[in-house]
Amino acid sequence: MYFDQLEDQQDLFQEIILQLWKSLNSFKGNSEFSSWMYRVALNTAIVFFKKEKRKPDKYTSIKIEPIEPEGYNTEKDQQLVHFYKAVKKLNKIEKALILQYIEGFSGQEIAENLGLSEVNVRVKINRTKSKLQEIVKNQGYEFR
Repeated sequence: MYFDQLEDQQDLFQEIILQLWKSLNSFKGNSEFSSWMYRVALNTAIVFFKKEKRKPDKYTSIKIEPIEPEGYNTEKDQQLVHFYKAVKKLNKIEKALILQYIEGFSGQEIAENLGLSEVNVRVKINRTKSKLQEIVKNQGYEFR
């Protein structure tokens, strides 16, 4: 979600793996291992994003149209395209909140990962959902 270019996504993935490896000794077992991993990955992504944002754009976009199998229904893909476009317009905290929420993290886990209170997480998730709906609506798309 933080990068459009495949090369940047792959670089970030490698950086996350490296940071997880370096940080493995710091896992104390106070939370679920997956929550700890998510926190390391999220922090790495934010730092990496800030570094990459300072660099000039070095890629040109090439539009490649995917080949769809016969009988394929594109409506779900259209919904995902509009959803992810909307998510990209959120700030970093809102992105992290909504993606963790979609992945099924509990309010407590999200709060621990982002350093927020559970109450604040619930409020921010509701506000972020409303914001996403408004962004999608402004894109001219309505979910059915």
